[in-house]
Amino acid sequence: MSERGRSRLSDRLADGTSRRGFLARTGAWLLAATAGGGATLAAGTEDAEAFHFCGHTYTTASCPHPTGLPRVDLRGFPLRAGDGRPIDDLGRPVDRGGNPVDGRGRRLRDPDGRPLPPAPRSRVCQDSIPDRYGIPTQIDGSWYRCCGGKVRRLMDCCAAHPTRINGDAALTGYCYGDRKVFCVMYFQTEVPC
Repeated sequence: MSERGRSRLSDRLADGTSRRGFLARTGAWLLAATAGGGATLAAGTEDAEAFHFCGHTYTTASCPHPTGLPRVDLRGFPLRAGDGRPIDDLGRPVDRGGNPVDGRGRRLRDPDGRPLPPAPRSRVCQDSIPDRYGIPTQIDGSWYRCCGGKVRRLMDCCAAHPTRINGDAALTGYCYGDRKVFCVMYFQTEVPC
C-alpha cells in the first residue's frame, strides 16, 4: 500500500473511532438537521474543528473577546487572531501607546481630523470576565497543541463558580483548588512543531 493510501486509511480509522471523528460526525449531522442541506453532510474533521479554534474541541466556549477568537498575549491582553496585533476592548488595532491605528499604523481620526482617544485594553480572563459576570477569575493551567506548524498554549480561565460560560456544569480542567473552567483562550507561540 502506498504512503498516501496508508494516510487515508489512518484518517478514515481516526474519523470512525476517535472522539474527534465522533464530534465531526455529530457536527455534520447537526448542520444537516438545522440547515436542511445535503451538502453539509460532507463536513469533515477539519470543518468540525472550525466550530471553535485549532487545538480545542468545542466543549467549553471561548472567553468573551473583542474580535471573537480568544487570542491573547502572554499577559492575557487581547490580540487579533489573524495577525497577533494588539487590540483594544473595541477590537481596534492599537499602537504601543494604546492609541487606535489603521492598517498602516497611523492614528485613527474623527471626522474633524482629531485623533480618536484610546479605549481601555483589558485582560480577557482576569479583567473582562469579573467586570461582565461579577465573578473573580484567574488562569490556573494550560495545555499545548500543534496548530499551523506552531505550538499553541491553550488556557483555562478558572472561577469558583458552578457553571461555565456555556451555562452548563463547570469542569475541573486545568484549574486548582475549588475553581473550575469558566471559559478558554489561547496564546500562539512561534515555536515550531
